Amino acid sequence: MNNETLSENTPILVEKSGPLHGSVTVSGAKNSALKLMAACLLAPGTFTLRNVPMIADVKWMSELLEHMGASISFNENELTINVPETLTPEAPYELVERMRASIVVLGPLLARFGTARVSVPGGDDFGHRPIDMHLRGLEELGAEFTTSHGYIQATSTGLTGTRVLLEFPSVGATENLLMAAVLAEGTTIIDNAAREPEISDLADFLNRMGAQISGAGRSIITIDGVNELHPVEHTVIPDRIEAATYLAALGIAGGEIEIEQARADHMDMMIRKLGEMGMSVSPTVNGLKAAAPERLKSVDISTLPYPGVATDYKPLFVAMLSVADGVGIVTENIFAGRFRYADELARIGADIRVEGHHAVVRGLPSLSGAPVRAHDIRAGAALVVAGLAAEGETRISDAHHISRGYQDLVGNLSSLGAKISYS
Repeated sequence: MNNETLSENTPILVEKSGPLHGSVTVSGAKNSALKLMAACLLAPGTFTLRNVPMIADVKWMSELLEHMGASISFNENELTINVPETLTPEAPYELVERMRASIVVLGPLLARFGTARVSVPGGDDFGHRPIDMHLRGLEELGAEFTTSHGYIQATSTGLTGTRVLLEFPSVGATENLLMAAVLAEGTTIIDNAAREPEISDLADFLNRMGAQISGAGRSIITIDGVNELHPVEHTVIPDRIEAATYLAALGIAGGEIEIEQARADHMDMMIRKLGEMGMSVSPTVNGLKAAAPERLKSVDISTLPYPGVATDYKPLFVAMLSVADGVGIVTENIFAGRFRYADELARIGADIRVEGHHAVVRGLPSLSGAPVRAHDIRAGAALVVAGLAAEGETRISDAHHISRGYQDLVGNLSSLGAKISYS
């Protein structure tokens, strides 16, 4: 069953499994592909993006670009985007409310057309994530904003380069500023920029289009504005969160697997933490190989901006700690309210006590299968991998959230020996 057939009425069923063996290939990074698609708005012509995951979020971003006037075609994991000379610079509520990443069309629309009307974004349900830094940074470049009836109206008579200091290394704000600054007059410096691999992938894409960006992947990025950009071909980097999900499944079920295309250099801190838990993870010519003992050891985890432990990894670590030997304390430093899935893990027997932005996880030898609900993409993935350690059947509803971030999580885990299927 593919992503398009998933709905709220199509749960995922998981039974206790292990050990896992075999190999699996990760898709292109969702968090990069969506931003690259938005960046195509910066120039007319035909773009080709390869290694694009065929997931719901890509489908929705495609619909958003098509609403503006672009034409898009799919050929397996290759995306062709034809951008006309004129576009409708509007992102309506019915498209934007599905996913938060759609806010990144704001920067390229402002840069190229000097105007944009974008609905306040939706997305995963794990707490309020303000876009103030996006708007404040773009204002410093010369944009003006009004907000009414759920829409942000942006205008500019011409963006001008300046130094923008982010109060926090926000990935989305860094991406919006990058895409706006490439066509601004003069030089823009983004200070305290996000350093994620997806930022570097976006900068590489923009530089191939003719932009002049240096420092991506470091905390200070310099952009010298250019007059115009041109369409290019590009291959999306591998998805480090998907790779982390297979490592978490291995940590819970035990065994030995290979993860093709995964980049160890994009996952340094997670690999270090997994090593402390007793797992062996090492790079290969084509990806990673990993082996896990019958039971991991508990450790403490704190989320931090890259290169720290990503907040997207945290639900996976909580799932692993729920069956590890000992007690682990997990601290969320990025987003408030991202422990909602703890109640769902508790339904399958996990011993988790949440206190503010901390969770104390006492590992148990095994869990007990029960009906649970996925509140967001990574929480859903955590429930899936936790189900590998639960006696009986774990039934995960709202699996459509999982399809937003994984091309075929069920099929890939099944190929490794997991007992998992759609009902």
